[in-house]
Amino acid sequence: MCGHLNGPGANFCSACGHRLSEPVDGDSVTTADEPTTEMALEADLIHQPAVLVVTQGAAAGSRFELSETRVTLGRHPDSDIFLDDITVSRNHAEIYREGLVPRVKDMGSLNGTYLNSRRVEEAGLKDGDELQIGRFKLIFHDRVGW
Repeated sequence: MCGHLNGPGANFCSACGHRLSEPVDGDSVTTADEPTTEMALEADLIHQPAVLVVTQGAAAGSRFELSETRVTLGRHPDSDIFLDDITVSRNHAEIYREGLVPRVKDMGSLNGTYLNSRRVEEAGLKDGDELQIGRFKLIFHDRVGW
């Protein structure tokens, strides 16, 4: 449904949790148009990491799953999310969870980290928030159980 490419053998989309319509290994499949109790229970058990979607910048259209405890963003090649632009500091920002609350923290970047057009040093994130890191704009989509 969301257009995410999933690996072979997947029964559910790893990005949106939607049940895939293709049968896997001869299994019969119920589509989302015909929900079942079993399908609802399986959907509740799926681990769905939060996702950052790049909406502006050289990597526009890219999706990054935030499946680690801490995810670094920057121009350094070892960054978890590599943003290749001179307006991005080598170690620009990180995203992590404090309990159940996802947070973003600026790591002393030169150009700053912006959350919904406001410069922040550290702040909580919620579904649909827009981050700006250098010339890149990214939308944060929270998922169940990051």
